[in-house]
Amino acid sequence: MQIKTAEFIVSNSDHKLCPEPTKAEIAFIGRSNVGKSSLINMLTNKKNLAKTSSAPGKTQLINHFEINGQWYLVDLPGYGYAITSKKNRALWGKMITNYITRRESLISIFVLIDSRISPQKIDLEFLNFLGENQIPFSIVFTKIDKQTPRITKKNIEEFIQALQKDWVELPQYFTSSAINKTGREEILSEIEHLITYFKPDEKE
Repeated sequence: MQIKTAEFIVSNSDHKLCPEPTKAEIAFIGRSNVGKSSLINMLTNKKNLAKTSSAPGKTQLINHFEINGQWYLVDLPGYGYAITSKKNRALWGKMITNYITRRESLISIFVLIDSRISPQKIDLEFLNFLGENQIPFSIVFTKIDKQTPRITKKNIEEFIQALQKDWVELPQYFTSSAINKTGREEILSEIEHLITYFKPDEKE
């Protein structure tokens, strides 16, 4: 897939206020500070499309970007630690849950996992939540340029082993580096495949 245009459309805190569900939506989510904004900018070849920050929790709303006039890339707030109040974190949780479970045109979620660290309980719990709600998803292991390939492989294997405790069939996964653009073509190819089968009237 070639991304020719990427345009910000709207930010909001309610799935009911999202754009009309006439185009496929691919959402990106991950634990705070996992490199989500950098990955989105890398995929779209737009340096500042998604706002990056050294502080976790920069994304606080559901952000829609229209890609090639054909589908929406959706940037969701990170789950987990963020410099904000407990009340705000609770509201984010409700906002994310409502969008994921009720959005008619959401066809898949890319869940970002930090390849530098050992499996985190919050990541595994979120993936189990998606599975329990029958939400299609893929995993993207980010920041693989930050350590040696050997350590990356070790951490990914540990994560897969942790998943196997609850999953019979493992989800598809990708590795990525926003710096080196590793994984860009593979992820975009998967998105192209996913949106091909979207029909607006097929989701209730």
